[in-house]
Amino acid sequence: MGNSEPVISFEKADIAGGDNTVIYGLDMQVRPGDFMYIVGKVGTGKTSIIRAIIAENRLAGGHGNVCGYDLGSIKENEIPYLRRRLGVVFQDFQLLMDRSVEDNLRFVLKATGWKDERETDRRIDAVLDAVGMKSKSHKMPSQLSGGEQQRVAIARALLNRPEVIIADEPTGNLDPETADGIMRLLTRINRENGTAIVMVTHNLALAEKYPGRMMVCGNEECIENTPADNGQE
Repeated sequence: MGNSEPVISFEKADIAGGDNTVIYGLDMQVRPGDFMYIVGKVGTGKTSIIRAIIAENRLAGGHGNVCGYDLGSIKENEIPYLRRRLGVVFQDFQLLMDRSVEDNLRFVLKATGWKDERETDRRIDAVLDAVGMKSKSHKMPSQLSGGEQQRVAIARALLNRPEVIIADEPTGNLDPETADGIMRLLTRINRENGTAIVMVTHNLALAEKYPGRMMVCGNEECIENTPADNGQE
């Protein structure tokens, strides 16, 4: 996989957070099959990188490319197409509470252009099965535990067969055992599908248990932490 084109590439990118630049000179490449953590203290720009990846925040300088879209020149009407090639998982799940699990997923597929009902049903079944939630498709989100809601959120992220899943503190609201289950699920998706995963987390213990590449944010920069940085060979 080393020769494959990056799905995310930043070169000397300045990352904005609101009106301010929070990270200068970001160099980061994510290739198919990568599992990358972005770690750092609160306020060091981790989530701002996520917002740049999904084109919610414009770059303050430098270059960025996500799934073939140039972040410096992307047009407003192209942003929804970029986001269809990404799966995004949030800390607070962001499910629609007024409809069932199945209808949450159906809503996303309709919004992204799926018209064939049979194909839609098959895709919903497939992603719920992949996250172990097929038997709960009729449930309302309020009837599910936090871990189950996050599994549904991951199923939603898988719907359009994304090249990369962006996960912003996906275990932040979960107890350790449930968080561990979510990590096992994400690593399985990464391994079996070759889906790249970029995960913001403050939980270094999880990152050590499920190893991946690591970008460390601090002092207005975010740089890759190699094994040698940890005194390991």
